[in-house]
Amino acid sequence: MNNDLIKSALSKVIYPGFQKDIVSFGFVDNIETDGLSATIEITITSSANEVEEQLRHDIQFQLAKIGIDKVYIKMHKPAVPRETSSKGKNIAPNIKNFVMVSSGKGGVGKSTTSVNLAIALAMSGKKVGLLDADVYGPNIPRMLGVENVRPEIVGNRVKPINAYGIEMISMGSLMGSGEALLWRGSLIIKTIQQFLTDIMWSPLDVLVIDMPPGTGDAQLTLAQSVPVTAGVTVTTPQAVALDDAERSLNMFKKLHIPMAGIVENMSGFICPETGKEYDIFGKGTGEALAKKYDTFLLAEIPIDPTIRVGGDNGSPITYHKPNSEIAKRYMKSAELLWEEIEKINSLGIASNDMIQPTTGSGSACSTSSASSSASSCSTTSAKSSSSSNSCGCH
Repeated sequence: MNNDLIKSALSKVIYPGFQKDIVSFGFVDNIETDGLSATIEITITSSANEVEEQLRHDIQFQLAKIGIDKVYIKMHKPAVPRETSSKGKNIAPNIKNFVMVSSGKGGVGKSTTSVNLAIALAMSGKKVGLLDADVYGPNIPRMLGVENVRPEIVGNRVKPINAYGIEMISMGSLMGSGEALLWRGSLIIKTIQQFLTDIMWSPLDVLVIDMPPGTGDAQLTLAQSVPVTAGVTVTTPQAVALDDAERSLNMFKKLHIPMAGIVENMSGFICPETGKEYDIFGKGTGEALAKKYDTFLLAEIPIDPTIRVGGDNGSPITYHKPNSEIAKRYMKSAELLWEEIEKINSLGIASNDMIQPTTGSGSACSTSSASSSASSCSTTSAKSSSSSNSCGCH
């Protein structure tokens, strides 16, 4: 009996919720054996007791198969996630935290960021959902390798699709490939709300929401429907992209969404042969923008063909190449994001009370005053002097 034989047995222990074993994940810290008994030290990423219990059972089972009946397991795990302290309207109360991933324009890697952030959070032990709210360009199913999978219908509700340890729903999973949606804003609003209420989400630590580009109906509807815990803006280093990213950050301010940071995509290019980094489109401009808006840079993600290939064939780099530099940056950004979520919850500043519509029907930015017919984006006179903003909500 030796460490290699024990390690081989441990490689058959699959981490709950995933398809990879604890050895491949690098969770096994130390192995000691005297030939008859073994002491295994592992560090896991989940705080859930059921994950610990399952792993203990599976480890003992696999080691018993090779003749080791006495197994001592030292298990290190993170603290239980802090409960949310958000306030206001919430039509999906079984979800603790909501992260809105936004961009001022398309083509900056917002969906790629959403996928890899969600997977990184799941790999760190969180119960994660991913909502593809970009109904006009729903690319998430392809990026997760489930573009041909249709969700199960239970009664009048829909079960999310499971992939890479996360729950996911997308309009791309509900419609035919290449089908175009010719929808007005009212249908988009209804769809966003149904994605939150009619999907059988598990009790989630966090729901990552990939928003459509820009600042419109979908963003306002989501922010009024649930108290968004944190907003993440995705940009590229070029000045034109930064102008649009600034609009996204301003949107967070107007909707009273706490900003959790900026992800700068296409930030340099790492040559695969030499490891040298080249600034093709520039680099570091996102940091100056972050300082301007009193937030921080979550990550600088270089151009890498592996990201593109992984997105095209449903093999996210964070999961399939966890030791790569890109995956490490996504993991670090998820760690920083979660720290910010916990800080926001401790301060109790996630709330959508201030942006609720002032009328029961019609435009979200209309009022109950007599002048509402003349202006669809004004606020009630009693509240406008103290708490109005440019979106027309109180």
